[in-house]
Amino acid sequence: MADWDYDLFVIGGGSGGVRAARIAAGHGARVALAEADRYGGTCVIRGCVPKKLLVYASRFATDFADSAGFGWSFENSPHFDWPTLIAAKDREIARLEGLYQNTLRNAGVTLFSEHATLTGPHAVRLDKSGQEIRAERILVATGGTPFIDPDLEGAEHVITSNEAFHLERQPERIVIVGGGYIAVEFAGIFAGLGTETTLVYRGDKILRGFDEDLRDALMEAYQARGIRILTGHTIPRVDATAEGKRVHLDNGTVLDADIVMYATGRVPNVKGLGLAALGIEEGWNGHIVVDDEFRSSVPSIYAVGDVTDKPQLTPVAIRDGHAFADRVFGGMTRDIDYEMVPTAVFSTPEIGTVGLPEHLAAERAHALDVYVSRFRPMRVTLAGREERTMMKLIVDRESQRVIGCHVFGPDAAEMVQMAAIAMRMEATKADFDRTMPLHPSAAEELVTMRTKRPDPPA
Repeated sequence: MADWDYDLFVIGGGSGGVRAARIAAGHGARVALAEADRYGGTCVIRGCVPKKLLVYASRFATDFADSAGFGWSFENSPHFDWPTLIAAKDREIARLEGLYQNTLRNAGVTLFSEHATLTGPHAVRLDKSGQEIRAERILVATGGTPFIDPDLEGAEHVITSNEAFHLERQPERIVIVGGGYIAVEFAGIFAGLGTETTLVYRGDKILRGFDEDLRDALMEAYQARGIRILTGHTIPRVDATAEGKRVHLDNGTVLDADIVMYATGRVPNVKGLGLAALGIEEGWNGHIVVDDEFRSSVPSIYAVGDVTDKPQLTPVAIRDGHAFADRVFGGMTRDIDYEMVPTAVFSTPEIGTVGLPEHLAAERAHALDVYVSRFRPMRVTLAGREERTMMKLIVDRESQRVIGCHVFGPDAAEMVQMAAIAMRMEATKADFDRTMPLHPSAAEELVTMRTKRPDPPA
């Protein structure tokens, strides 16, 4: 029998790797994990957790303004201090990182705080110490990394979301390039904190792939909040100037800013892993190709999370890591359904969605019943704001199953998480209708919508 140092060696201390390591150790496996940077990965260190803390901070300006309509007054105008926010964020992230490390150690996982390279089907080399380790199975969970167009002239003058969390000063002007989750969320953050914000996107509308009504609602709301959105443009060059940065659009327009942030997508973090030398199959964007058991083309090497082509969401990586450990070390059968995965965009107002957007639902169902409601949430009525909430249910006309739920407005993510449970249980529109509404709440609209949108002309 082979003499392994460990039953499982995990490369990557993010959400998927940490969960896999902990569960495998719980099944009795001898487990080690190598992390080249900080424990917690993208989500905890430079992604959804610090980003949502900044989202919360950015919403207080509106809260303060709204409070006047409810009788509150301030002798002095509220003042925001960027360094205070960043320091508080850093303390919380350090606390969470410590919890991740302690969780692994308490589970009996051996930790190596250095980069690991694959050197064989059962072997890794720790780059700093030079130690060679043999393991029966290896799991790659190195996540993703921001992408910047290599053809961009002046790429050295731009930052990504990684650096945005550590800016020493709040920019007075920022240009954000991109139209997906990260670009949209950071645009809301900086604009909410008072930065003059411009969003540049090559497509005709932000949030490609989302339901069209959500995309339209957010563009309208962002423009009303003073965010400048320039669609249909690319950026061939960025220059450094004495005052900051100069962005050149493809139509000759020039934008001046203190910071230029690129959020044009993420790619699998596979550089330096040694995949090619082992013949591990990579996909269209460099991701590790895996089968339903998370196994790569080298049978002893597995992968989970954003380094694969699965949905790039933290809960998906966690679920995959858990399922991998249960299957391989616990002898359990774990099926994962990627169809009804709820997700949110923490814009302001925010988006929560589960199931199919209308354009994809139309491809899968013979006919649809679509219910849409738009209204002013109660909170803004006394504040005097015109902000609108939008809710949308998409129903398969034949089965009457609710196959899409989309919410735009305050607490959208909280509502959609609950709707996702019902939809996973194949709830019909009649099930929604029979549910007693909670009044007064915005969420009650999900169970009180009765008027179908007319079918488009044949």
